[in-house]
Amino acid sequence: MTQQSSNAPLAQTLVGGGVLLVGLALAAGAVSIPSAAGYGGIGPNFLPWLIAVVLVLCGTLIIREARSGGFRNMEPPTGSQRGYWPGFAWVSAGLLANAALITTIGFILSCTLCYMLAVQGLRRAGGQAAGAPKTLAIDLATGLAIAAPVFWMFTQFLAINLPGLTTTGWL
Repeated sequence: MTQQSSNAPLAQTLVGGGVLLVGLALAAGAVSIPSAAGYGGIGPNFLPWLIAVVLVLCGTLIIREARSGGFRNMEPPTGSQRGYWPGFAWVSAGLLANAALITTIGFILSCTLCYMLAVQGLRRAGGQAAGAPKTLAIDLATGLAIAAPVFWMFTQFLAINLPGLTTTGWL
């Protein structure tokens, strides 16, 4: 059993309160979504209500646990005492590049670039090898292997338009 700091239950209570407030805010937003049942008898407000209920339940359970003594048997935190800002910059660059380029170079290529940049930041933060041609090639292949099937599933099977590089619906 590990020793907790004296303010751990307070911090845990605040986290539970935050989760609870997010659930309540989502429920407040779900009130304005129409409930007319669509295909399969489920309306567009079903998922927001489901997530709101689960968040409220989780927030309540976290608060109860924190107020009854805090999370017991917690492992001590691992990692650095301070954030790794260069890694944060790499991940942020990936997200911003994706947002800026998705309509220009298409979903597949922009998501692949986002994946590559984010993984570079995470590798560097974890002290792993990053930036080597082999590592970049693996990240590129993995990003394509994730982005392309997602794009094809949305465009070909679900008929949801995502920005593509061509008008064929395959790139």
